[in-house]
Amino acid sequence: MIAVRERVPALTGLLTVVSLTLVFGAVLGAIPQTVLPRAPDAVLAAIPHVNAAVSATAIVTILAGISAIRNGRVRRHRRLMLSTFGLFVTFLVLYLYRITLEGPTDFTGPAVVESYVYFPVLAIHILLAIVAIPAVYYVLLLAASYPVSELGRTNHPRAGKLAAGLWLVSFSLGIVVYAMLYLVW
Repeated sequence: MIAVRERVPALTGLLTVVSLTLVFGAVLGAIPQTVLPRAPDAVLAAIPHVNAAVSATAIVTILAGISAIRNGRVRRHRRLMLSTFGLFVTFLVLYLYRITLEGPTDFTGPAVVESYVYFPVLAIHILLAIVAIPAVYYVLLLAASYPVSELGRTNHPRAGKLAAGLWLVSFSLGIVVYAMLYLVW
C-alpha cells in the first residue's frame, strides 16, 4: 500500500478523469448504443426508480457513517462508507447504462418551473457530483493506504467531511431531480 500512499493525488486524478470521461461520454452520446446489450424496456424504465432508492439508501449510510466516526466506531464507519461507495458505483453504472441507451430524460413540467427550479437544482446537483468524485476517491485512497492509527495525521478527516457533505447534498438533490422528472410531472 506504500506505492498507493505515495501516489494518492495522481491516482485520484486518474480515477476522476476516467469516471468523468465515462459520464460525459454517456451524457453527450459519445458512447455508441451498440456497445451495450439492450435490456427490456421495463428494466430501463425501472432504473430511475431504483437509482432514487439507491440514492436514499446512500444518504442513510453516509449519515450513519458520520455518526459512527463521531462515536469512535471506526470499523462501522469504514463499512458504512464502503457501502456508500458501492451504492454510488451501483447508481453510476445503472445511470450510465440507461443514459447511453435512452439519452437524458426531458423535463415535461411547466417552462417556468424548468427555468427557475429544475435547471438550477439540476446544475447544482451535477456540479456537486463532479466535485464529489475526486474528493471521494481521495478519501478512499487515503483510507486504503494508511493504517487507521495514522489516518488522523493525513487529510482524511478534513477531506472526508468535505466528501461526505458533497455526497449528501448531491444525492439529496438527485432525489429532488428524480421527483420532478418522475413523480410531479
